[in-house]
Amino acid sequence: MFQGSQSMVKKMKTVIIKHPHQAFISQEHLDQSWKTFNYTDRPDWDRALHEYAKFESILREHVENVLHLPQSDKTGLDSIYAHDPVKFTSKGAIILKSGKELRQGEAEIYKTFLEENNIPILGQLTGDALSDGGDLVWLDEKTLAIGLGFRTNEAAIAQITEMVKDFTDEIIVVQLPYDRGPAECLHLMSIISMVDHDLAVVYSKLMPVFFRQLLIDRGIQLIEVPDHEYDNLGSNVLALAPRVCMVVAGNPITKQLLLDAGATVYEYEGEEISYKGTGGPTCLTSPVERI
Repeated sequence: MFQGSQSMVKKMKTVIIKHPHQAFISQEHLDQSWKTFNYTDRPDWDRALHEYAKFESILREHVENVLHLPQSDKTGLDSIYAHDPVKFTSKGAIILKSGKELRQGEAEIYKTFLEENNIPILGQLTGDALSDGGDLVWLDEKTLAIGLGFRTNEAAIAQITEMVKDFTDEIIVVQLPYDRGPAECLHLMSIISMVDHDLAVVYSKLMPVFFRQLLIDRGIQLIEVPDHEYDNLGSNVLALAPRVCMVVAGNPITKQLLLDAGATVYEYEGEEISYKGTGGPTCLTSPVERI
């Protein structure tokens, strides 16, 4: 029985991921593709496999069902970041259409995968609507924050709002800054990660004043990521359960602040699978069900 998820923090029961074997394919494929996908450097195949093994082992310790997306010639390196082509609700998946043109082939592959695994689909973006899953953040089970930026447009926000109107109380549109421009990946989830119902890791320098104040007014404690750790994906934190989370290694200040807030923190090395493609643990996972 599908339980869905409109939480970023409840205990994860089912998650979808994509292994480097299916996304990166081989060292030769990486050599040919990393510049096209705007990676910061060429990933090393063997190290990527080693890093992913650790990452997946942490997931499997905490998540009952781990599902793997298949390889497809319609997807590229970025498909390792399984969060972005869909967003899950209590009623099923919303199939999105990436604001990064190179990723737009992922949606149909994902849709077929969900159908084959009997996972309900609520709807699919149409027309000019563009959105990445990384721009959609459930602040609680009735409140959805949506980042408006290079990857998600107003047409998508209108369609998503219509899809969830019967079981959501509030949609909060968060204007994202220009920052480093359209070639870079700045999602709403780049600057906020919910770790518990009342705890979030944030990078306030890129956060609109109204949104930061809204979080405080809702009683959410904010863990502030320092500049150099933001560049290391320090604000990209995956909640496996309330105050149980995973971070990419190399962010000791953020890790200590999480520990001080009573969180249990697991680390994985992410030089190849996270840093070079600028996708942390939330990007690598698409939580289907949380209970």
